[in-house]
Amino acid sequence: MFAPTFSNPCWRLPRILGIWVALLTVAVPARAENSFRVMPETVTLDGSFSRVQLLVCAGANVTEKSDDLTDKASYATSKPEIVTVNRSGQLLAQGNGEAEVTVTWGDRSQKVAVRVTGVTAEPAIAFGEQVMPILSKAGCNAAACHASQYGKGGFKLSVFSSKPTEDHFNIVREGLSRRFNRQSPEQSLFLLKPTSSVPHGGGLRIERGSADYQILAAWLAGGAPGMESSTAQVTGLKVLPAKRVGGVGLTQQLQVVATYSNDRSRDVTTWAKFDSTEEGVLEVSPQGLVKTVGRGQGGAMVRFMGQAQIAQVVVPYADTVDLNGWADNNLIDRIASAKFREIGISPSGLCDDATFLRRTHLDVLGTLPTVEQAKAFLDSKDSDKRKKLIDQLLGLTGDPAKDIYGNEYAAYWALKWSDLLRSSSTTLGEQGMWAMTNWLTTSFRENKRFDKFARELLTARGTTYDNGPSNFYVVFPNNEARGEATAQLFLGLRVQCARCHHHPFETISQNDFQGLAAIFSQVGSKASANYGRLGGPRVILVRDETGPLPKIERILGLPVSEEANRGKLDRREVLADWLTSTENRAFSRNVVNRYVGYLLGRGLVESIDDMRATNPPSNVELMNALADDFVKNGYDVKQLIRTIMNSRLYQLTSRPTKMNATDTRFYSHYTVKRLPAEPLLDAIDAVTGVPTKFEKVPLGTRAIELPDAQYANYLLKTFGKPKREAVCECERVSDVNLAQALHTLNSDVIVEKIANPKGRVAKLLADKKAAAEIVEDLYMATLSRPPTPAEQANCRSGLAEAPDAKSYFEDLLWSLINSKQFLFIR
Repeated sequence: MFAPTFSNPCWRLPRILGIWVALLTVAVPARAENSFRVMPETVTLDGSFSRVQLLVCAGANVTEKSDDLTDKASYATSKPEIVTVNRSGQLLAQGNGEAEVTVTWGDRSQKVAVRVTGVTAEPAIAFGEQVMPILSKAGCNAAACHASQYGKGGFKLSVFSSKPTEDHFNIVREGLSRRFNRQSPEQSLFLLKPTSSVPHGGGLRIERGSADYQILAAWLAGGAPGMESSTAQVTGLKVLPAKRVGGVGLTQQLQVVATYSNDRSRDVTTWAKFDSTEEGVLEVSPQGLVKTVGRGQGGAMVRFMGQAQIAQVVVPYADTVDLNGWADNNLIDRIASAKFREIGISPSGLCDDATFLRRTHLDVLGTLPTVEQAKAFLDSKDSDKRKKLIDQLLGLTGDPAKDIYGNEYAAYWALKWSDLLRSSSTTLGEQGMWAMTNWLTTSFRENKRFDKFARELLTARGTTYDNGPSNFYVVFPNNEARGEATAQLFLGLRVQCARCHHHPFETISQNDFQGLAAIFSQVGSKASANYGRLGGPRVILVRDETGPLPKIERILGLPVSEEANRGKLDRREVLADWLTSTENRAFSRNVVNRYVGYLLGRGLVESIDDMRATNPPSNVELMNALADDFVKNGYDVKQLIRTIMNSRLYQLTSRPTKMNATDTRFYSHYTVKRLPAEPLLDAIDAVTGVPTKFEKVPLGTRAIELPDAQYANYLLKTFGKPKREAVCECERVSDVNLAQALHTLNSDVIVEKIANPKGRVAKLLADKKAAAEIVEDLYMATLSRPPTPAEQANCRSGLAEAPDAKSYFEDLLWSLINSKQFLFIR
């Protein structure tokens, strides 16, 4: 019952996507007025109710900018008894034979040869391949309808056809078979309800007499057969065209082709579900007709039987962009500038040296530069000083006298990954928490390859006090939690939905979820014998290491190589090999996306740990290039950070222009970020000269070095230090709120630090510094820049009116701490 195969070799369905991609790269030659092209040029419809969607494009050759004429052309069939065609250009098989469909646009016409085979008077309808797609398209198995917790009207279906065998039972046999009338199939409630022939709470879902109605009627007339063991599964979707670029008001008909596990293909445009990912940019009809309604970049999300795909649509903001003065520093800039041209956005200019200095220190080290470091950088005339500063911060100069930031770098990134790995004394105990912290800190200090980092964590065993990564198996105590954490941390996939049903916006099924969880089924734990009755660490071990494992063929729907399976006694080794393989782009793309998000304020995919098929990158080419470069450089995170920070894109000013002010996706200006809780507290301590004392650690321990999840510090709590209860990046709240502003404005703790007799202001006054020098020191300490002449003048005026110098300079420091320039990374 599979529908189309195309008799013209250039348009056989398995090759359609490749042909489209090739065509999209061809320049448009001069063409005759009203020339157009119909695709496919010849069609074979195989089986009753087979359908194919025609696409009609202006011009002899097709590019991503070619006008779509599908909804503007007219269609006529030479033999309606063989094939019919509707106003949207969709062909429907009616009888065996050959016919022609004439496509007309303007004063020109083209003929499409159609051959129909396999049509029978009593067609055999496949439940899984034909009936279930109709129910999905009609919305019957959506969560708001019969797939809700208790169903509707006593009739329950599985969410998105995730349990077809149960669905078949409920349709045909449940409730004394009241939905299926064997004597008069056309009187079955299963037909009468969706056609509103009898009252139906869901209203009209299927038109009486339509092709879908006839399919359901034929299935019921044939005895309503159920799923067969040989039923082919949908393995992928191809959406044509994959990308369109044009203006507001353009229309584009989509064609959707499903590939099956038996290597067959079928046009499923009529059964696919369509949604817009950016409703301000485009609308998409239930039949797959896209219409752009605004400027920007969006996608038409296409879903069919557990598979999902995106067709990208770009509507440029302007026809030309100003790239005068732009220079490509590296691969990021080359691809970013191409995107600026495509999307029609001109980037802002470069940030100044002071902004760059402060930005890089806080992004890489979570630490402000000192006054001395700031002065040295700003005074330097070296044209390469930005590159050299990046290398110094990352410890990549090769000179021990310059590579002095290893502790800050390791502490800051260990903090971030401690959050994600949920390292907490509440869960792990003090010793386990410290073991995890020390492993993380050492890993980042040594710049451990990220593939090795992931492998050590996933394959850890031994005592939780001695082997830090083994605490992963304490934080995540069951196989399901371990599978979820692994997918989200290292693939950026949120698979929690698949515990209960097929993921609604992803290609991940319950079987995929259960298969991933099963990989951890050998992992166990026991109490350490060395501690006896005193308690102590858990020992993570692997059971049943007695012989080769059954072959793991797929993980989360992706194939696992023979090499990954060979000789492995621990399933986790197979997982680690598959995960970190150079062929597994999902791993490298996830790491790249996280670090782009950390440094540029927004991931190429946002949220940065939600990299599902229906949430594509804002710049696919940049994502792929960075992922390939990351693999090429041996999964070196410091090299990845160096590449991002050396780009002009990273070094743009955060000040938007009139043209790019609304851009939040394409990095045309730097994204302002609020200081995270720990760097903010450390910054306040640094500029006031008064450290904060935290419980259970020595005085002088910085907030970025804190190993545990919760401390009795109101600023850390108010500014969103996470409790480490989830692996989601979203647990660290970065949004600005009123409580934060009120705290920095009114905090007695901050006032006391400013007024501390051993603090910065007191020391500057004790050293008999001139007023201008004190003002400059305070600006350099807080904002990493000297005051402007206007600011110096205001300070002189304010000092003259103040009751005393001490009060004035304390007020000035308080004002600087509460300024946006201090509280944000700009």
